[in-house]
Amino acid sequence: MSERNFFVELKRRHVDKVALVYAVVAWLLIELAWILLPTLDAPEWMLPASVVLVALGFIVALIISWSFEMTPEGLKRTADVTPGEVLPYWSKRKFATFVIGTAVIAFGLLAYQLFRSTSGQLSAKHRSDKILIQGNAAGTQTVETQSDGTARAEYSYNDRGRGDHITATWKLDSAGAPIEYDGHGNDYMKAPVEEHFEVKNSRASWKNRSEHGEQTVSGQVFYLPMNPPPEFFGVLARALLKAPNHKLPLLPAGEATIEKLGKVTSGNTEFMEYRITGLGFSPQTIWLNRNGTSASVSSWFSVVPNGLESSIPRLIDAQQRTDAVWSQRIARAIAHTPGGDLVVRNARLFDPRDVSVTPGTSVVVSGERIVRVGPDADIKPAANAEIIDAHGRFLMPGLWDNHQHFSDNDGALDLANGVTSARDMANDTDMFLERVARFDNGSELGPRVLKAGIIDGTGEFAGPTKMRVDSADQAIEDVDWYADHGYAQIKIYSSIKPELVPIIADHAHARGLRVSGHVPAFMSARQFVEGGADEIQHLNFIVLNFLFPEVQETRNRDRFIKVAERASEFTPDKPEVSDFINFLRQHHTVLDPTINIFEGLFSGDPSATTPGLEKIVPRFPPQVRRAMLSGALEVPKEKVAAYHEAFPAMLRLLKAIHDAGVTIIPGTDALAGYTLHHELELYTRAGIPPAEVLRMATWTPALVMGVDKDRGVIAPGKLADMILVDGDPTKNIQDINDITTVIKGGKVYDPTAIEKALGITPRATPTR
Repeated sequence: MSERNFFVELKRRHVDKVALVYAVVAWLLIELAWILLPTLDAPEWMLPASVVLVALGFIVALIISWSFEMTPEGLKRTADVTPGEVLPYWSKRKFATFVIGTAVIAFGLLAYQLFRSTSGQLSAKHRSDKILIQGNAAGTQTVETQSDGTARAEYSYNDRGRGDHITATWKLDSAGAPIEYDGHGNDYMKAPVEEHFEVKNSRASWKNRSEHGEQTVSGQVFYLPMNPPPEFFGVLARALLKAPNHKLPLLPAGEATIEKLGKVTSGNTEFMEYRITGLGFSPQTIWLNRNGTSASVSSWFSVVPNGLESSIPRLIDAQQRTDAVWSQRIARAIAHTPGGDLVVRNARLFDPRDVSVTPGTSVVVSGERIVRVGPDADIKPAANAEIIDAHGRFLMPGLWDNHQHFSDNDGALDLANGVTSARDMANDTDMFLERVARFDNGSELGPRVLKAGIIDGTGEFAGPTKMRVDSADQAIEDVDWYADHGYAQIKIYSSIKPELVPIIADHAHARGLRVSGHVPAFMSARQFVEGGADEIQHLNFIVLNFLFPEVQETRNRDRFIKVAERASEFTPDKPEVSDFINFLRQHHTVLDPTINIFEGLFSGDPSATTPGLEKIVPRFPPQVRRAMLSGALEVPKEKVAAYHEAFPAMLRLLKAIHDAGVTIIPGTDALAGYTLHHELELYTRAGIPPAEVLRMATWTPALVMGVDKDRGVIAPGKLADMILVDGDPTKNIQDINDITTVIKGGKVYDPTAIEKALGITPRATPTR
């Protein structure tokens, strides 16, 4: 067949039309796959595989159109049919309409995809981010690059009437490091923030409310502001990626490095996971897309580009897997499991049931439980037993922190400070449960955790939870969910409608759960207890009881401010105070005071280190040290005296509550581990004897939470949760800071090794 006849035959057999139709349909299908496959979270290989299949299909289609014709009886070989048997093809008009229409749709989809990809580049000049707390919209961050290269970010969010609002501008050098930075606004507790940094003539200078310094710089350095918008951590990540060895010295102190991990595709956006070391106790994750746009996520607080909120679950899931690998490596390196029995000898044993101290005592542990306790002379260890000679140190049950919100490294910080049991008083309902499971199986360092599930109402002051209810049916459904998932307690929060309190309490009690919480707005603490609450969180709600009904809106910062202004008025000798304390005792109400919180809030100096941690914080990594501020309220000039008297008044109130026989259990709601030691110290400052305080931190919570069969005392049959202390905290409660050995479930932990893994410098050797 000649070349001319070949092309004539192609046309006669309509191969040219088939090729054109196939091409435009294939183009449309590829565009649809480009859009839909990432949305469906399909594997990345599926898109190129689809293109290959379509290309192979083109060849097959041409072969079929050359070799076969469509007849009323179906496909027949071209050589076996006459032209009259072939079904007629579309008219030229129909054919052109189909081809052009399909091509227009495909072109439109291509334009859409190109717009999406270029919008990421435009976002480098102007971008809007969403801020979410526990999945609920809470604020925004806007980022724009101005014509002179200056970047400007504004960042604000609302967390129950609190939250940062920062406006910042900065300029970067060619390496991506800041040479100018100015920020202003307010911090989480609404205290003012002013910050300035610049590099001029090879000299860096900085000033904020806590720091004022300058330093000659040679080479690359990166200044990290005290209160930056989240975008600034993206600036740091991009600078680290440019830096030699991906490492930069930080100003005022420290060093940061970055490593690249895996990538996650969500929808049409690809995020790369990076881990920055040098900002916290452990590496911190930041996500960058192909254009360098940053995102940060956690179960608590997430900042993502507008429109990409649906990517958060996938990013969190990948991030959690990375964190779990790191935590498991640390746990395996630090936990020591004895090969046989474990015997602690020559200890001074503290029994919180009668606050006695017995010297010369041995404790035998087999597996995770204590099997025998007695005088050293009466205990004959097995030949393969592992011996810990206490050398006369103080041996006591592991501590309890009854008010925590677990995240990141809290479990490790707890164990480093002798906390072997804890209560989580509100958290997410998925990753938190996985974390507790890791605590229990030993793949992450942490205490035994009892769970309290939070339930709140709706509105702008609603708490950080998905469990928000407006009706009795919704409340009952949430109580059932918590009961079905092994929770021990319901925590009612501030926005719950008062009329729902007894409904929640009755159903929780029917399901075997305790009930506690913040006193909801528009009701008093007395009404809360009468509605069925077994326990009250935070001592300020006791003071607010005396301000009711004058102060009813307690969902906002008034629950702190009004207490600071008026606490000194309510002395224990006032009838209304003593009557209410007796009411609490008669109702067997438990108090979780978290009094350390109010020392920090009412201290009057938001630039100072959190009270009680002044000796601890200098041992922390440099960037952690900078974050450990009191979070104090800004004190109005005319209220200085009232604020000054507020915390001593609360200490006196706490002592009166204790003396009346109300059950108190210590909790922190703050930095894990270290803050509990200070919470206990504050109880003794209030006038409660140290031995009584140790009982509150060990035996009392076990009784309150109904786990005294296994915990709270060192005795045969109990879980082997105990700590060795260098000193005698029954005489000097501050000795509780000198813990030398922690034992949880028969496994032995060295507090110094835990601290070292978290970048904390060693404790000074105590001198006795």
